[in-house]
Amino acid sequence: MSAAVTSTATAQAAAKERLRALAARRKPTSPGDRALSIVLTTVIALGAVVMIAPFIWLFVATTHTTSDIFSSPPALLPGPEFWNNLKGLLDSVKFGDAIRNSVVVSLLFTFFGLIICSAAGYAFAKFTFRGRDLMFGLLIASLALPGQVTLVPLFKIMVQLGWLDSYQALILPDLAMPFGIFLMRQAMQAVPDELLQAGRIDGAGEFRIFFRLVLPIMRPSLAALAIFLFLARWNDFVYPLIIQRNPESYTLPVALATLRGIGTTDYGQLLTGTFISILPVLAMFLFLQRHFVAGLLGGSVKQ
Repeated sequence: MSAAVTSTATAQAAAKERLRALAARRKPTSPGDRALSIVLTTVIALGAVVMIAPFIWLFVATTHTTSDIFSSPPALLPGPEFWNNLKGLLDSVKFGDAIRNSVVVSLLFTFFGLIICSAAGYAFAKFTFRGRDLMFGLLIASLALPGQVTLVPLFKIMVQLGWLDSYQALILPDLAMPFGIFLMRQAMQAVPDELLQAGRIDGAGEFRIFFRLVLPIMRPSLAALAIFLFLARWNDFVYPLIIQRNPESYTLPVALATLRGIGTTDYGQLLTGTFISILPVLAMFLFLQRHFVAGLLGGSVKQ
């Protein structure tokens, strides 16, 4: 597979060179350019403040009691109640079990979803078979169906399979996500056919071409899809609510919802749980961000 590997390395090197050229573009020198740059920088900075402010307030709220959160004027500086809120959170719900369930389900769903969606997208983009366009059209049409339409059929199927309160009930039904297949199909169309032919000439099978040649140059699309899949399962509330009936099998959104009482809600504990639920998503985005930068143009290079 030497020719195919060389083609892949050449494509990635060309993409990095284009990124370096974009980064080294001419800086504004005229007064008008400098003024425009200052205005744009100011607008971006203000937008960043507006976007970050709710997260800062959320963190501050985790360090106060409910009465302090709703006091007037509101508390703007961190307080001493974070560990008390965390202890109360762990005592009131099975928070550790909920975190474990959400992490396991989201990671497995993301891993298998990436394989299935990318393989299906590759088949739709690079193979010709009977009914391909019809199948892809039906796939796109399914995007118009709201998720609530399938809740009752899915629940009945899970009951018949005996999968209530199980991980597989949360992982398997949505693995072939239409949006994920569509996203990967569009990305796979940018893969040069010459790269695939080089792999076949070197004697590689289709599976080896897919895993060794195609996926490495699909890192930007795979990273974007990974974030989408992880968020879709991590934040899902309605479907786990009807499938997981045992408190020990609750995912994080369902466990946090149980903190809302009738007339009495400890918002310090609730916001502490919400803040903790954001951290894995933030960590995943920061981890995958380098793949966006390093391979931004990798899938668009033509041979």
